[in-house]
Amino acid sequence: MCQHTPRCPSADSPDREAAHVVAAYPEQGWSLLCNAVLLFEDTGELLPDGQIITPHRPLVPTA
Repeated sequence: MCQHTPRCPSADSPDREAAHVVAAYPEQGWSLLCNAVLLFEDTGELLPDGQIITPHRPLVPTA
């Protein structure tokens, strides 16, 4: 899917979120990356093989 130079990280790469956004739907809370990963605003992901990555946003320290 990626036509960029250098190529974007693959969907199974640890840095897969660094791929270019090819479609963004912020009103629906998701973006499609050029490596076919669906990235959700809560930092969850759906990989092309159907694997679900649970949200992993950093914890905010309380005062």
